[in-house]
Amino acid sequence: MLFNLLNLPYWIFLGMGVLLFLVVIVSGGGDDDFDFDVDADADIDVDTGGDFAMGSMFGLLGVGKVPLILLLATDCSLVGLFGWMINVAIANVTGTIPTGLLGGVVGAASLMLSLFCGGLISRPLGKIFADFGEDASGDRLIGCQGTVSSRSIPLESQGKIGQVDVLDPNGNLVTINATLPQWAKIIPNRGNYVLVIERQPESYRVITKDSSDQQQWLSNSSQLKDSP
Repeated sequence: MLFNLLNLPYWIFLGMGVLLFLVVIVSGGGDDDFDFDVDADADIDVDTGGDFAMGSMFGLLGVGKVPLILLLATDCSLVGLFGWMINVAIANVTGTIPTGLLGGVVGAASLMLSLFCGGLISRPLGKIFADFGEDASGDRLIGCQGTVSSRSIPLESQGKIGQVDVLDPNGNLVTINATLPQWAKIIPNRGNYVLVIERQPESYRVITKDSSDQQQWLSNSSQLKDSP
């Protein structure tokens, strides 16, 4: 039953998930360079009515909470795993792997379980992979230049995060979670350069490089250094 050709779709999903996990590891924690309309800081308006319900639903599924590629890797792996497990369980009872309508029900059940569990599992996985991309001396990134790899970087008050690819002083490429300070006026988009200015418990604060925000930050830093 394990290698029955009817299980092939689920083995393909599992293989895709493993490959995506390898991409996450190689890229240092995951990035969103793939051309998707929904990314780590998807523009979901959660202020009122139906928009709030939609935002809550996407948040439950993990969208906007972890890098999209990591979420896809988790969901694909779980679709393959759940589908294979359900098929084997049914085959142990009936003697055959389900096909036709029952096979479709198995596929739908696997997808629903995967989307729900993927949203829960991908968050702790995101922290684990972030640890691979960052060493204990995370302050080494302060003052480094980075490139926005998500659609944009949100203000920290929005409760969302973006992703930035940063070269540390040793020349290592690190992908970090990032937000803008509340006073920032310039919103950097994908491909724009930013400057890392502060480390937070769950992310870094960044500002758009060579902008009025950078000038304001430099001015405030100088005033603090000059004060007695």
